[in-house]
Parts: sequence; C-alpha cells; structure tokens
Amino acid sequence: MEEKAKSEAEEKVEEEKSQETEHEKPLDKMTAKELREIAREIPDVTGVHAMKKEQLLKTIKEARGIEEPKKKKEKAPKKEINVRELKQKISRLKEEKESARSSRDKKRVEILRRRINRMKKQTRKAAHA
Repeated sequence: MEEKAKSEAEEKVEEEKSQETEHEKPLDKMTAKELREIAREIPDVTGVHAMKKEQLLKTIKEARGIEEPKKKKEKAPKKEINVRELKQKISRLKEEKESARSSRDKKRVEILRRRINRMKKQTRKAAHA
C-alpha cells in the first residue's frame, strides 16, 4: 500500500512539473528568482545566486539553444552642415524651382518649395548651435 501511495505521489509531482514546462511563461517576463531556479537545474552553471537577470537570461538561452533577436543598427551620427553650404544648396534649389515653374510642373515646384523650407530650418538650427 505504501508503495502505491509513493508511486502515485511521484506521478503527480512529475505531471505538475511537465505542466509547468508546457505552460511556462516567456523567459523575458520571468523574475530573477524564477530564472535562478531554472539556471540551477542547468549543469555546468555556477554562481547562479550572484548573477543578475540579464546574465541569467543569457546563460539560460545559451543552454537551451535559443538565439536572441538581433538589435537594430544604430544610426550613423549626422555630419555637421555648414550654414554657407546650406545657403548654397538653397540658392541652387531656388533656381531649380524657377525652371520647374517656367515649365509649369506644379508637383516639382511643390517638392522644391518643401525642400527649401526644410533647408531654411536647418540653417537656423546650425546658426544657433
């Protein structure tokens, strides 16, 4: 009788563990305590208690073979633009705008008008910097 009770209890424990792994929440959403419990079960991992959440995530993902999504590339720093250069570009755009106006290309005129306005804003920002 005792053997049946022990085996039934062991089966229940195994079922609970299997259910936990099936319905396990994402690693990123887990707390550090939960991650430590998982990391303790992984062989060849030492110093689990001293690890921070990011380190725990990294070691668990490595052990499970989960690849982290790549981060987006950082934008290149904007090059500094001279006020003189901007004003030269504005004058070239104005000439283009006049030629587009004479050829009655309303769409091109509108595009150039917006570009010129943006350039003027940039000159003001560059002057204050």
